[in-house]
Amino acid sequence: MFTIRKATADDIPLIRQLCYKVWPQTFASILSQDKIDYMLEYMYSASSLKKQMENGSQFIFVYEDNEPVGYAAYFHKGDNIYKLDKIYVLPSQQGKGTGRFVIDYIVSDIKEIGATALQLQVHRKNKARNFYEKLGFVIIEEKDFDIGQGYFMNDYVMEKQL
Repeated sequence: MFTIRKATADDIPLIRQLCYKVWPQTFASILSQDKIDYMLEYMYSASSLKKQMENGSQFIFVYEDNEPVGYAAYFHKGDNIYKLDKIYVLPSQQGKGTGRFVIDYIVSDIKEIGATALQLQVHRKNKARNFYEKLGFVIIEEKDFDIGQGYFMNDYVMEKQL
């Protein structure tokens, strides 16, 4: 049975712990190790996570039988549009409905406060794109995001109408 718990700044160590169990493996076949190292520091240092929370990102954990098995983050982008900024589940959870449970929770949460769409970015070579399409997301844009140090995120912007 899955449950959701909202995260606070006190949970930053747990976010980082889960991140390091999921993130590098997710991108090992897509990104170079130096880019992975840079992006982990850029997005998942304790100071970066704290700043994201202070700027309105709601982090959540998904638990299965009282064990944390994944996390997500989302925020209000404007004009009743929210962005799913992060969603990662442990490799052992993939294919078990964990990701769908998390997205269903987020959709329910943001619809209650008037959201009309949920957007996300996914690397153009990430197989997760197929998962998002099964959940009703469609590609609305192909974009390269400059993240500094000469690195870019080569993503699709996808959107699900609510």
